[in-house]
Amino acid sequence: MAEVSLEVDAPIDAVWAVLADGWSYAGWVVGASHIRDVDAGWPERGTRIHHSVGPWPLTIEDTTEVVRTEPDHLLELDARLWPMGAARITFTLTARSERLTEVRMAERVVRGPTTLMPKAVQDALLAPRNRETLQRLNALAKGRAGQ
Repeated sequence: MAEVSLEVDAPIDAVWAVLADGWSYAGWVVGASHIRDVDAGWPERGTRIHHSVGPWPLTIEDTTEVVRTEPDHLLELDARLWPMGAARITFTLTARSERLTEVRMAERVVRGPTTLMPKAVQDALLAPRNRETLQRLNALAKGRAGQ
């Protein structure tokens, strides 16, 4: 499982606000290029973001679905990217102070041909992408917090 973490310079509610705004998904998830729709109620369990992945015009249209949510603390997603497969991604938020939040992102491939790759190779490919994803999330959360 590829796991990375970052201390975000924003309060936990500002970080959660970014995660809870499905329309912001392409602004912080590396690879997501366009949001086509967000189900009403996002990020409730079973709701989805309908997104495109990749550079235009070579985009793939797919969805990401909420598997589990605990507002201000946890968001678990089933992120699809067919024909490559799908991954389970979990964001865990921990307040370190009033203005500092630790965000932990864990990702594992759960379906598709990518599951055939050795776990060490999966982790080596996913970890740099996920570190950049957290840096982007950090920037948006700081902006929401007015810092």
